[in-house]
Parts: sequence; C-alpha cells; structure tokens
Amino acid sequence: MRIGLAGLGAVGLDVAKRLIAGVPGLTLSAVAVRDIEKARRALPQVGDSISVRKATTLADDCDVVVECLPPALFREVAISAIDKGRIFMPLSVAQLLENVDLIERARQNGARILVPTGALIGLDAVRAAAEGTIHSVRMVTRKPPAGLEGAPYLREHGISVSNLQGPLKVFDGNAREGARGFPTNVNVAAALSLAGVGPDRTQLEIWADPAVTRNTHTISVDADTARFTMTIENIPSENPRTGKSVAPSTIAALRGLVSELKVGT
Repeated sequence: MRIGLAGLGAVGLDVAKRLIAGVPGLTLSAVAVRDIEKARRALPQVGDSISVRKATTLADDCDVVVECLPPALFREVAISAIDKGRIFMPLSVAQLLENVDLIERARQNGARILVPTGALIGLDAVRAAAEGTIHSVRMVTRKPPAGLEGAPYLREHGISVSNLQGPLKVFDGNAREGARGFPTNVNVAAALSLAGVGPDRTQLEIWADPAVTRNTHTISVDADTARFTMTIENIPSENPRTGKSVAPSTIAALRGLVSELKVGT
C-alpha cells in the first residue's frame, strides 16, 4: 500500500522514518514539503526513492494520504484525496469538526476517512459504548503552559499562560468550541467526540499547569453498558503541542490496513 505524507513536521518526520525502517505491506511513496532541502537533510531518500509532490497531488499515485499540516491547509488536501476515492488519514482531527461535509463527500466518492487514536486512550471502549446509549462524556486536559501558547482562544480572551505559579483553567465548554479555540492542541477531544456522542455533547476542560511535564488527558464516560475513567500522560514531542504517541499511533493505524491480524476495532 502506497503512503503519501502531507507534511514533515515533528510528527510527519517520525512517521516517515518508521515507514522507511520497514512496515510490511506499506511503502512511503511520496511526501509534500515546503522546504525540499531541509527534508533531504532529514531524509536523504526524499527526491530519490521518495517522490516530492504538491500536497494536493499526493492522491494521484498514493493509496493513503496522511495529513500532518497546519490547519489552514487541511481542506484542500482532504478534498484532493477524497475526490480520488483514496483513504484520507487526518492528524488535524479538529478540522473535521469544521468540515463535516467531507464525510458525505467521502461516501459519494468511495473514499474513507480514518482517524488514528493519536494521543488518546480507549477509543475502542467509547465506540463500543456508542453502539448503545452514552449518557455523558467529559475530558479534562492538562498541558504545560508552553503547549498552549498562541492558541486563538487565549488571544481572543486575553488569557496569558506565561509565568504561571499554579494551574489555570483556560477553557470549559464542549469539544466543538474547544477544537475551534485550540485547533492544534486538542485534536484528541475532536477524536473522542467523533467516537462517542458528538462535539456538542462532549464536555471539555483545558488547564495550563506548570507542574506537569506531560500532556495529560482524563476521560470519563457514563453509558448504559459501562462507566469508565481513563487517563493518559503523553510525553511531548519536539512540538510541545503534540505528544510522542501520535506518530506510533499513526503507524499502528496504517499497519491495521494491511496486517493479517488486527486487534481492536
């Protein structure tokens, strides 16, 4: 299966290196990057065994397009993959909440949108609960302040997370509002909402906490089949907004497309 990577930032580069190291049934065919020379320094195969494409042409000769781009570039890459009937794997999951028409577009074109678990935990349990009745879903996210710097919500509300002496709750609302206000910080909340009761019923708290060194997410679900609470503490990647678990989660999702044995939904 031919994989195209749109973006080689902290996560995309990690995914690329893992694919190059070897995953049976998968090959990294092409990448889309802004700086080809920088990409070559990180991956000498770029421009040789790995083609360089525009992000919107990756789907021309790749079976799967993995999106690892800034939110502003999300839609055109998504459309280019979906309109060609490819598998589109978005890592900027929050953007799906702003572009829900892509789901119907995928149905019409025979495409699929596959969201990796990413930095979250327990999406299988949430999806299973959603086959019945979920009464409530709440997620509490705690991040080092640097991981929230520059978020649109903080700028719009004049909230500073610099030089905090203690934890500060910077957001309390639903996942849709949170994804809009923190588009690069809480993709996990968007994924959780899509697996469960939707973005308007999924409650979200976001804390800037100088005492934590890991991106921490606690999920509480109350359903007719189970009640459960899960916590994960992700080590930040080179990009403090993103956890180190995102790249291996993406590889696991890709591996599941070709593996003879797949455990979990």
